[in-house]
Amino acid sequence: MSIIPFDDRDGFIWYDGRLLPWRDAKLHVLSHGLHYASCVFEGERVYNGTVFRLEDHNERLRSSARILGFEVPATMDDLATATRELIAANNIADGYVRPIAWRGAEQMGVSAQATKIHLALATWEWPAYFSPEARAKGIRMKWANWARPAPHTAPIDAKAAGLYMICTLSKHMAEAEGFDDALMLDWRGQLAESTGANIFLVISGELHTPTPDCFLNGITRKTVIGLARKRGITVVERAIMPQELAKAEEVFLTGSAAEVTPVGEIAGEHGHYRFTPGAICRLMWEDFDRTVGKPVATAA
Repeated sequence: MSIIPFDDRDGFIWYDGRLLPWRDAKLHVLSHGLHYASCVFEGERVYNGTVFRLEDHNERLRSSARILGFEVPATMDDLATATRELIAANNIADGYVRPIAWRGAEQMGVSAQATKIHLALATWEWPAYFSPEARAKGIRMKWANWARPAPHTAPIDAKAAGLYMICTLSKHMAEAEGFDDALMLDWRGQLAESTGANIFLVISGELHTPTPDCFLNGITRKTVIGLARKRGITVVERAIMPQELAKAEEVFLTGSAAEVTPVGEIAGEHGHYRFTPGAICRLMWEDFDRTVGKPVATAA
């Protein structure tokens, strides 16, 4: 498979207040964010040239930064304007936007309160996170070796770079064994999320989803909950143990990148389960596509 490196592309990146040619957007090797994970980011989907729920993403970016002890150097209006300018400059119709804020290189050490806070936004075409074939029949997942940490051990309400280290490790492990993604438990042994998306189980016609008390309450997750309730489908947020997957007729993931993605298989040390995308999964997929203005594609 040919890979187009992300540091060698045409286009523009919005960097500290202005648009730069893509290849000119650089940071120093001793940037604090690189060494100590003092870095927050967002993942946003562009549909027909517009970011879905942009204000929610920008609010979360600013909130994440405050949790890590700094302020994003841009107002909500600044972020919205920069996003629109960036999408237009790169001629993006359907794609992805990555805003990111981090501590710079003025100080090197655990304490770095005098560092400059940098802000950049990048965007690129990205029609789908999982292949259409994988989504149609349901992706294959492997149980992760790492667990989501307890709230008193990490800033779990921030979309912070450091919290994704275990996601990368888990997804690499799953892909090395031929799976599409990994499913993570939390520190208590309860269902948590995939490496980048929330999870829903269909049990007796209801949607059951883990309470987001040690991972992000995803923006797409909240959208799908609203769509389900509009349909009259009961949504139950609760602690879910892995063995309860045996009661699920359908399982799917939700996320800005994953959108609504059916799960066909979960395998590994916590049990082996198979599912077939059914009526509720199909409804959520179609309703979400309508909401974001995509041509409606069915899950089966």
